[in-house]
Amino acid sequence: MYIGAHMPITGGVDKAVERIMSVGGTALQIFTRNQRQWKVKPLEEKVVKNFKTLREEWGNYPVSVHDSYLINLASPKADSAEKSVKAFAEELRRTEKLGIEYLVTHPGSHLGSGKVEALERYVANLDQAIALSETEEVKVLIENTAGQGTNLGSRFGELATILEDSGYTSRMGVCFDTCHAFAAGYDLRSAESCAEVFERFDKLIGLDFIRFFHLNDSKQELGSNKDRHEHIGQGSIGLDGFRYIINDTRFAAVAKVIETPKEDDPDFKLDKMNIDLLRSLHE
Repeated sequence: MYIGAHMPITGGVDKAVERIMSVGGTALQIFTRNQRQWKVKPLEEKVVKNFKTLREEWGNYPVSVHDSYLINLASPKADSAEKSVKAFAEELRRTEKLGIEYLVTHPGSHLGSGKVEALERYVANLDQAIALSETEEVKVLIENTAGQGTNLGSRFGELATILEDSGYTSRMGVCFDTCHAFAAGYDLRSAESCAEVFERFDKLIGLDFIRFFHLNDSKQELGSNKDRHEHIGQGSIGLDGFRYIINDTRFAAVAKVIETPKEDDPDFKLDKMNIDLLRSLHE
């Protein structure tokens, strides 16, 4: 099982590998930069080299990068969209430089311009960014969202539209976030309801497109449209949904990372607690 966590990159992206090793994780997600600033500091060659060396020592387990929260490829504002295209292209280049296989991204927000128009704009800008990046290996994973505000991507149909309309479908997939799906109204509280949700996903998109999971419980109730992560088994989803995903053989080779609250936990004991709990659900 590939189960791990999103780890901070304080001190350099290579430090994230040391941190995931310290809690026994076998999957990792990172930012490659400060995700709340437009300005990007170039990756240092020695850090890139050390990241790759440490990853090999760790076992070359699956890794994803999450892009900056500032990027909005669906923006109706021309200057913002252009800035986002350039920033996403740079995220792709950084991910490829590190030898990381996946870049996870949210579909952005329509900011009142309407979903249909925004989805078309998103796909066009996404494809432009991929072309601009001149990368070849990185797969772009569209993450489902909770449906807050004007955010796109809370419905499986919206994800299907993006994947179908892009000129780079072969380089794309989905990162399935349990908290976001639950907040968007997809019930993951029991084996029966999970089976229905994933059957619907399979019909609209295809389960083969799920390349990564974010396993997060939810502080809020079903259909709240609020993105509030909770520790595994301590939120409104409960353990049965996670048990279903962990034991579904169709997802056995799919990496699963937690993005549960870090709180004041410098030794990442809470991450280890969540990872160990998820592993214990395997039957």
